[in-house]
Amino acid sequence: MQDDETLATDRVEQEPSRAFVTVVAVATGALVANLYYAQPLVASIGAELGISDRLAGSITSITQIGYGAGLFLLVSLADIVENRRLVLVTLSLTIIALIGAAVSTVAVPFFIASFVVGVCSTGAQVLIPFISHMVPPERRGRTVGNIMGGLLTGIMLARPASLFIAASFGWRAVFWCSAVLMVLILVALVRMMPKHAVKGSLHYGQILTSMAGLWLAMPALRWRAAFQFLMFAAFNMFWTAAPLMLAEQLGLSQRAIGFFALAGAGGALAAPLAGRLADHGHSTMVTLGSMLLVGVGFLATGWAAAISTVVGLAILAFLIDAGVQGNQVVSQRIIFSAAGQENRGRINALYMTVTFIGGALGSLLGTVTYHWGGWTTSALAGGALGLLLLILFGLQQATASRQPA
Repeated sequence: MQDDETLATDRVEQEPSRAFVTVVAVATGALVANLYYAQPLVASIGAELGISDRLAGSITSITQIGYGAGLFLLVSLADIVENRRLVLVTLSLTIIALIGAAVSTVAVPFFIASFVVGVCSTGAQVLIPFISHMVPPERRGRTVGNIMGGLLTGIMLARPASLFIAASFGWRAVFWCSAVLMVLILVALVRMMPKHAVKGSLHYGQILTSMAGLWLAMPALRWRAAFQFLMFAAFNMFWTAAPLMLAEQLGLSQRAIGFFALAGAGGALAAPLAGRLADHGHSTMVTLGSMLLVGVGFLATGWAAAISTVVGLAILAFLIDAGVQGNQVVSQRIIFSAAGQENRGRINALYMTVTFIGGALGSLLGTVTYHWGGWTTSALAGGALGLLLLILFGLQQATASRQPA
């Protein structure tokens, strides 16, 4: 017997081709990568634009704040605005903003462009639920897994790609390259993305106010958002503190740290496998396994750093990323199955907003724990997040067992 509930779902008429799924996977990865390109380049960008070292961290924060605003305010528009038009408009604005960042010579225009890039990059979160409703439930996990694999690959490749491009051509080339990639994706989506009439009849104000009711009415959304809140907190804590540890404790160069990040990006390979397992009714097993990978893997990095094994750390980074990705795929499969087409934008907006807040807190926690007690403290904090995940999972299972079938 499968452990997933059979949930009614709406689908658009035309199932996606393999080529369209691939384009969407690349698009989501490339859009979300825009949030991370500047992260390893804050020193060089700040020096050229006249931003003090004390405020250099805001170069990345502005983009992240824009993304957080877009998750709540823009993704919810998917329930009242034709999705193809919404995606193409946000992509076009992203291209303009990336060019604006590339040509900025002072701080204020760069910050404005970065904020717009963050807001409009949330077009990725319109594409994911859109395509999930184009496939039958028995293949939904596999499809979401493939797309989320592209998204995580974009996140993990953004930093090393940024470092490699900037080392050869300067930091402005990073934003020019991203703009070119966005143009190619825009052309592909113009040709391949089908139109879809939105069923909802609410106006924008009603869409926003209705989100509280959706949150209260969907326990699956609340549990899954809580799980991924902690998962993404652990993910960002690791990738915020790990470069500091690799440089200061193990003496790796910036380029070597970039290759380390490439090894961690292999965790994206777990997404299709997690999706297939979920399609066959093993969501509970994947969820539990993902939590163990994150908690135990993070804790084990303390030992690996103590004996200075870069290979061991890379393997553990791969496992941590695989755990985060596995839970994300299962979670989005569950919430998209529970949502109808008329509210999928709001459901995803709520889920991703909570996830994003967890990631932002994780970045802060990574800096605080590392500077307070070194990598050992960061590893212990990651293990504690894993333990908290297991406790929440136990509570969720106990609650589900008491509910009538």
